[in-house]
Amino acid sequence: MIWQWIGLAVFSFTLLPASVALLTGRVPQRLRPRLDPMRPRGLALLAFYAAAPLNAVPRLADASPSITLAATGLAMAVVLAGCIVVIIATERTRVTPR
Repeated sequence: MIWQWIGLAVFSFTLLPASVALLTGRVPQRLRPRLDPMRPRGLALLAFYAAAPLNAVPRLADASPSITLAATGLAMAVVLAGCIVVIIATERTRVTPR
């Protein structure tokens, strides 16, 4: 149970601020070329963060196994969507000449 709290705290302190920074465009100038396009990557990072509460909260609330399984399945779908967004964003930057 303590590992759920630790994981939730770690992901909240690392992924959530980074994804919000990418979504709002508040990234240091030296990192902008590496992280371009920022909005899709911020959305993907937010999707990766969403998996942590979807997995941890039902377990911490001592929900039934079916609810925990459904939340885990939803978390997997959200992470898969985030992966697809990163792949599409990466491919679009490769195709577009600068």
